[in-house]
Amino acid sequence: MTLTSREVAQLIDISAVQAPHGAAEIRGLVENAKRYHFIAVHVLPCWVTFLKEQLAGSPGILIGAPVGFPGGAHRTEIKVAEAKLLVQDGVHEMDMMLNVGKLRSGEDAYCEEDVRAVVCAAGEVPVKVILEVHYLNRDQLKRACEVCINAGAAYVKTATGWAPSGATLDVVQFITSFVGTAIKVKAAGSIRSIDTLITMYRMGVSRFGINLNSSVEIVKSVAALPGGVVEV
Repeated sequence: MTLTSREVAQLIDISAVQAPHGAAEIRGLVENAKRYHFIAVHVLPCWVTFLKEQLAGSPGILIGAPVGFPGGAHRTEIKVAEAKLLVQDGVHEMDMMLNVGKLRSGEDAYCEEDVRAVVCAAGEVPVKVILEVHYLNRDQLKRACEVCINAGAAYVKTATGWAPSGATLDVVQFITSFVGTAIKVKAAGSIRSIDTLITMYRMGVSRFGINLNSSVEIVKSVAALPGGVVEV
């Protein structure tokens, strides 16, 4: 089996979700999303309507935004309100931050209800739950995945990209082996090459969150291969 550069791009979300990111960075994302056919563009909540305007006429590119980002410790009512507003503004998907502190404190039921409330508020919009794997041991990772599965989330996602580490091969292998087909997996944080992406794809990862520069280089590297395809 092979993937073309466009098919690889359709696995990748690009984003502008750092504090200083504004209109100029979002325009740059949109330009690159259109040029290279990335599947989704994610921005901070206050920029969703602006992003929607910029993507007018490009229905193939999904609009995404985070909930409870980046710390995850917002009260559930705040996360729910944010999710409802994102739906109202027109997002196609949202990445919710797990309450990592509550999970590490053994409050799995709280975390499950937190995720479930956002999933319910999102309605038809898929929710990916960011685990921030750097701060979780293996037992906590299992529990976090179980929380997300039980609450009806569409994906577990490894990281925000703000922690010291994210989607290592070991962590991704552990998560994909544990969840099987019960929930989809999005890998994010520290993915820089086509080799890493393909290795994780073979493990069962179906979406990737990768910074813009690395995303462009990955797609270009596939296009430069013989036949413009990469073996999977």
